Formats: sequence, C-alpha cells, structure tokens
Amino acid sequence: MSNVNWGGVIAVIVFYLLILLVGLWAGWYGKREKRRRELDESQVVTSQDEESMLAGRNIGWFVGTFTMTATWVGGGYINGTAEAVYDPAVGLVWTQGPWGYALSLVLGGLLFARVMRRRGYVTLLDPFQETFGTRMGGLLYIPALVGEIFWTSAILAALGATISVMLDLDRTYSVIGSAAVAVLYTLFGGLYSVAYTDVVQLTCIFLGLWLCVPFVLSHEHVTPIATSSGLWVGHWDWRYAGVWADTALLLMFGGIPWQVYFQRVLSSKSERTAMVLSFLAAVGCIIMAIPPVLLGAAARSVTDWREVGYDAKHPSDKPISESSMILPLTIQYLTPSFVGWCGLGAVSAAVMSSADSSVLSASSMFTRNVYQLVFRENAGEREMQVVLKCAIFGVGVVACWMALTVESIFDLWILCSDLVYVVLFPQLFCVIYISASNTYGSITAYIVGLFFRIAGGISAFKVPPLIEYPFYTDEDGQLFPFKTLSMLLSFFTLVIVSYITQFLFKNGHLSPKFDIFRIFSHKTEQGGNYILKTGPETEKDRKISTERYRIQKRASTKNETVQNGNFPSCPDQQMTHEQITAL
Repeated sequence: MSNVNWGGVIAVIVFYLLILLVGLWAGWYGKREKRRRELDESQVVTSQDEESMLAGRNIGWFVGTFTMTATWVGGGYINGTAEAVYDPAVGLVWTQGPWGYALSLVLGGLLFARVMRRRGYVTLLDPFQETFGTRMGGLLYIPALVGEIFWTSAILAALGATISVMLDLDRTYSVIGSAAVAVLYTLFGGLYSVAYTDVVQLTCIFLGLWLCVPFVLSHEHVTPIATSSGLWVGHWDWRYAGVWADTALLLMFGGIPWQVYFQRVLSSKSERTAMVLSFLAAVGCIIMAIPPVLLGAAARSVTDWREVGYDAKHPSDKPISESSMILPLTIQYLTPSFVGWCGLGAVSAAVMSSADSSVLSASSMFTRNVYQLVFRENAGEREMQVVLKCAIFGVGVVACWMALTVESIFDLWILCSDLVYVVLFPQLFCVIYISASNTYGSITAYIVGLFFRIAGGISAFKVPPLIEYPFYTDEDGQLFPFKTLSMLLSFFTLVIVSYITQFLFKNGHLSPKFDIFRIFSHKTEQGGNYILKTGPETEKDRKISTERYRIQKRASTKNETVQNGNFPSCPDQQMTHEQITAL
C-alpha cells in the first residue's frame, strides 16, 4: 500500500461519486415522471416492471442516442480496439470490432427495432416464449444469461487489472467498488439510472481519451504514426480470409440478439425512434473508436518502452505480454499524471457503462421470462419488483465473484457470444419473419447449431475439433467460416423442421397424440382424445393471439380483470371492446 498512487485513487473516488449521484437522481426523476403520467389522462401509464426495465418506454432522442451507443461502447470496446491495433499479429486491418458492431446496430434497426417496439415486448425473449412456449424460451435464456454475466465479469476483471497497473492498488478493491456502485444505482432507478449515467459515462470516455491523444502523439519517444504505419496497420493474408469473414458476420449479426440492445430499443418512445436511434448509435460507435485507434497506433510506435519508464520483460522492449493492458499502460507512461487520472476515469467510465446495463439485462430476463412466465404467472407488481431487485443484486454478486476468481472469463464470454450468433440469431429471425416457425423446429435447430459449433473445437480451452472443416491445419486451426456455417445450418433446420411438422400434423399424416408440444392439437375435455385445432393458423391469428397474450399478461400483472371493454392500455396499440369482438 506504500506505493499506491493516492492522487489517482482520489480521482477515481470522485468520479464514482459523480456517477452514483447521477444514477440516484435519475432514479428519482423516473419516479417523478411516472407520477406525472399517472395524473395526465392523455399519457399512457405503464406497469411498474416496465418502469424499471424500460424506463416507462419514455427514452427520447438525446438520452437515447447516448444509451444506445453504450450498447457496445464500453470497457471491452475501447480496450479491445487499442489492443487490436497495437498487436503486431492483428493491426488495424483486422480490427473489426468498431465497424462490425456499428453495422450490427444498423441491421438491428432495419430488421428488428420497429417490429419489436411495435409489438410492445418487454425483453428479447418475449417473442420466443409467445411462439415456442415458456419452457423453450427458458432454454433460449441460457446463452443470453451466461453471455451477459460473463461479459460483466470480463470487463470488471479488466478494470481490476487496469487499476492495479495504474494505481498499484489491489484489484479486489476496484472490482468490488465498481460492481457495488453500478448495482446500487441500478437497484434504485432501473433503466432510468442506466440511461442517464450512460450520458455522463460516454462523455467522460470521449473527453478523457481525447485529452490523452495529443500528449501521447507528441511524446518524444513516439514515432509519428503517419511514418510508422507499417507497424500498426497490419498485413492482409488471404489464408485467413475465411476467419476474417466469419468474425465480421459474427459481429454484424451476432451483435443483434442481446438484451442490452433490445432493452434500449423497447424503451424508446416510438418504433421510429427505436430505429433512428440504432442508426445514430452506429455513427457513435465509429466516432468513439477513433481515440483508442490513435492510442493503440501510438503505443506501437514507441521506440523503446524502457525509455518511458516501463520495465520491459520482452526482447523487443515492447509490452507484448501485456498487450491487453496497452491502453492503460499508454495513458500511464505517455501522459502527465493529471491527464492520466482523466484517462483512468475514462476507462472506469467505459467499464461501468457496460456493467450496469448487462446486470439489468440479465435480471430483467430472469424476472420476466423465467420467474413470472414460467413459475409465477399471476405475480403482482410488488412481488415482481422485489424479485427484480434480488436478481440485480444476485447477478452483480455472481459477476463480481467470477471476475475475481475465474482466470479464463473473457474466453468464456467469447464462447457465449459464438452461441448467441449460432443459436439465438436464427431463432430471432425466424420468430419475427417466418410465421410457420414452431417449437419442433426451434429445439432441433438449437441442438444442431450447438453441436456443429462445439464440433469445430474450442481453442481457448484446448478442446480439439471433432470436425475438421475445409482448409483446417494443425498450426492455424479452423480457417473455414464454420461459425457462420453452424448458424446457417441452425437456421435452415428450424425452417425445414417447422414446415415439415406443420405439413405432417395438419394433413393427418401424424396422429395428434404425437403432438407433444400441443402446437397443432389439443386434448378434449370429454374422453381425453387428442384432436387437431380447427383451421390453419394465419398471420392474422398470430397477431390476435399475440395481442391478447400481451393484454392478459398486463392485466394479471396489474391485478385487473379484462371485462366490459375495459382493457389496460398498451404503449403501442389500444384495442377497444369492439375491435376484440371483431377479431
């Protein structure tokens, strides 16, 4: 403790207090807005769980742009971008994260934002459970949940390592402190606190990193990056074109089916706002990537790291063994102390902007899609709020514990992101755009996608491949885009199996008694025989059942009774008694 940089510690504490105060204020502001809408008869009143999970579907343009950008711009984003540019084996050519995630936001806005917001869903898993049933939705919850938890743990672990390097402070304090602050204001204000702190955090990231850039680029031991481009631009190798394409598609499409994204989409004031915010956030992702790219390039252009005070342990006199820490190392050794403290605040802000939203995302899905829809369909608002707060606390504790104890947590998150791409994306696309999708196709596609992804091997955990795809070598591993192949196999399996089962059951080729998920048949009250449901389900039928499902769930949540045309309000659509009767 004698070597602790107390100036930096004080700067971090001041920053954390600022974020905590903003988060608490945002929670108070959200409660005041809810009371105002309750008194204004022209305003749509949302349930308490929607207030906590979706900020009352009241996020506008200014806050929405910041919080949507924070979907991907966080600790992993800025640290990973700087590391990729610095790493001689990667370079700018292979730094795909910034533009890959930006395109994922554009595609999410074009394909899913409007329709998801129009249907009034609360979480990413709602359409799965409406179409495939609550238990299949619970199965799809697994990759979504572990992905959020592992991501939170990974960035908390990265922050702990950053603090230990820059402040010479035990990483345990920084991990626990960061998790405690994020969990506390999220407990108090839900998405309101997350969204408004995103404004402060992204501002700190932008200003803090740009403050560091001129000092780093003008440092006497940094070669001008324009003349040293050969060191950090990287080199294209056609042997790895398949890996490059696989990673690009994973980022673009696998970056869509995450609750942290749809949390922002579904909290927007309208479906058009949700779509446009996705586009604005894509621009924000590119802008926020510029400072870490410049800092990574400058770090690679340092002539000798020992001359700036770094104790190099590598023959090249560059911190290759600590490339994952290159951003904080650059800020520490190539900027004055006061500038370094601002840069450290930017890194801390980036981590917290990711951690709070991931904790809320995992907790929201558990509370609504597991606790309420699987176990307690008639749970009231107060009970749901208690469960949500317990889930936020529990997810925060688990993520903090894993950050301190699990060494390979980032590798686990990468594996989960693969599963989100291979398993969840085709399921999401089918459930939104292919009306014939059913539980038989879903569960078969789940198994097929999971098998072919795992069969490709997991190099981080030294799991050898069961299938050697084309161009495989012992030295380079899988060079074929097998993750995308696994995703496509999962997609076509879902479509083909869904259409086949629909044809077999509805045309009498299979007895209704074999319809174990009761999709095409039901059991009669007298005699217990299984008979086919009358008439094919049309898109209109699906929309009706979806609307009735949503009305019924809201009624049960509010402990109200749907009768005499008194239907609870829906943010997007209000159906009168005559409309329901006509349907």
